[in-house]
Amino acid sequence: MVTSDQRRRQLAREKFERQQQRRAQSRKKKQRYTIVAAVLAVVLAAGAAAYASIGLSDGDTKADGSAGDSQSPSAAPSPSESASPEPAMSIDKKAKYSMELATNQGAVKFAMDAAKTPHTVNSFKALADKGYFNGTKCHRLTTEGIFVLQCGDPKGDGTGGPGYTIPDENLTALGKAGADGTVTYPAGTVAMANTGQPHSGGSQFFLVYKDSKLPPSYTPFGTMDAASLKAVQAVAKDGVAGGAKDGAPKKAVTIEKAVVPKA
Repeated sequence: MVTSDQRRRQLAREKFERQQQRRAQSRKKKQRYTIVAAVLAVVLAAGAAAYASIGLSDGDTKADGSAGDSQSPSAAPSPSESASPEPAMSIDKKAKYSMELATNQGAVKFAMDAAKTPHTVNSFKALADKGYFNGTKCHRLTTEGIFVLQCGDPKGDGTGGPGYTIPDENLTALGKAGADGTVTYPAGTVAMANTGQPHSGGSQFFLVYKDSKLPPSYTPFGTMDAASLKAVQAVAKDGVAGGAKDGAPKKAVTIEKAVVPKA
């Protein structure tokens, strides 16, 4: 016969065992949550890294960078391989230069600042003189967050380049970055795309058709005239192919010929 004291001890022991089981289950559950959180953190970190690489990139590199994150030219493309040297300096840094693009959507012309961006202007003149840009497509249009048309890739997919890179220049021209780390690239600005790394620009550039806030890491080297800005805005008005916010423009743009007239 079980006495009352034995019964109380038995109930107490059973209660203790149930508490231990609940604690063990709680520890296992917490461990699962920790593992899930760790895996999620890795996935999110990888996603953030991928997103950050989609900027105004040059073969962006994702402007760049984009012109390559779709919100930073940081315009996905892989870095250009430095297989050949930067063209020897041949421009007059005191002279005035302009780039004239004859496209299937109208003429686009922009003045280039040789005094403040000599390497960029010298490279663009050398490339234009040998017909590098002729027959190339403007492969990327962004219509949300930043507002640019990216061109200058001979492959037409954001991964191409001239086989060399040029140094960043004139990065303080648009003022000091705000608390968000960006400056405003005004409508009409022409700037270099890059891979997101310093001094990684090649041949890709972006045309800003509406004020855009970007990190001050994309060389601003030119300014479109009013007629050219309107031509780019007309392309942007039709949007991106497939209704996306970032991708090939619905109204395809091909640079039929690019020239830098003699100063």
